[in-house]
Amino acid sequence: MAERSPSPCLPCFLSSSWSYPRSRGRNQGRAFAVWDGSKISLEDADAFAGKTLKDAHVTGAQIAVLNHGRLVWSDSYGLRRRDPALPMDRETTTWAASITKSVFATYVMQLVERKEFNLDQPVASQLDKPLNEYEAYKDSASEIVHDPAWPTVTPRMLLSHSSGLLNFAFMEPDKKMHLHFKPGTQFSYSGEGINLVQFVVEQKMHKPLDQLMQDAIFTPLGMTRTGIIYRAEFEADVADRYDLNEKFRSQTRRFPARAAGSMTTSAGDLAKFATALLDGKIISNSTRAEMLRPVLRIDTLHEFAIRANEGKGKEAGDVGLAYGVGWGLLTHTRYGPAFFKEGHGDGAQNYMICFERSKSCMILLTNSDNGELAFRPLLEKILGDTVTPFEWEGYTPEYIEQSRKNDH
Repeated sequence: MAERSPSPCLPCFLSSSWSYPRSRGRNQGRAFAVWDGSKISLEDADAFAGKTLKDAHVTGAQIAVLNHGRLVWSDSYGLRRRDPALPMDRETTTWAASITKSVFATYVMQLVERKEFNLDQPVASQLDKPLNEYEAYKDSASEIVHDPAWPTVTPRMLLSHSSGLLNFAFMEPDKKMHLHFKPGTQFSYSGEGINLVQFVVEQKMHKPLDQLMQDAIFTPLGMTRTGIIYRAEFEADVADRYDLNEKFRSQTRRFPARAAGSMTTSAGDLAKFATALLDGKIISNSTRAEMLRPVLRIDTLHEFAIRANEGKGKEAGDVGLAYGVGWGLLTHTRYGPAFFKEGHGDGAQNYMICFERSKSCMILLTNSDNGELAFRPLLEKILGDTVTPFEWEGYTPEYIEQSRKNDH
């Protein structure tokens, strides 16, 4: 499908900071423009966000918005902890879950840019010995190393979820890694594959991932509320996590470092990351273009099927859904191309999307299993984003209800 002509820029927000319950009087009379040229008052936008999150029973949330590559609005809502009741604020560190994957992939592209890592050299040939001879993979890799297709699996396939691995080895009946299709030919989301790239990187760099990413990205960008592993300085302001009934699930202390999903962060820190990425300050613009180049097209109805043989989805074709190196891609929308990543975890539901042409992004972090119920209205009303593939993402009430039934 040909790309449609661009619309006016996405929202230009005014700054604000509060946690509900809050006083809204100071916001009266202030407004910003939405991409379609209409205006919405800051008071109405704040009230909409607060009501939407409250109605969805989202325990706590953070929102950040970028326009023209700069943070223009950020806010926090609800509670980071219920007992005792402590408000979520803009500095609260929360579990990013699978958004970790995309930040990790960006770090990998730094190594690629410096010619210290090869995305297309098979993993087997980048290691000094067979995978199953390393203690970490002694059991889980005992079968895959005998698969004739294993020597063809590359980091690019692993980072684009096209290797053939299931999400994790523990999901297999024998708890071992297996290739379920010819590598590079289909999309099948795999955290196992991301962690495998981490393992290869650590072997090459001779340092643990938390140190590598701290030195390469978090410290240089001033991301003081972010870590691949939990750090003591987060203790005073960290979000606990809650289930669909707003009951306590877990504290947020992630160990060990896992590229597939151990990062804790804040929406403000992810806004710093997105700003630097769009400005070519983490990797060059040409390297970013390579990272966001489609590795394979996606035509499935859902990212995670809830029924057997679901078939294809129209939504995917409408937005040119694809996957690059570590990021989901919308290759043709009314706003131009976009890259995105969601984060699913127990008591943590998150989403971020950036539109390259206008350098506009929205980041949504929650400490609640109910977070996804609020994403569509927030994206549509506040960002003007009507192109996120909400059905494919599973951000519809029907999908969420069915997936919860399947989990039980």
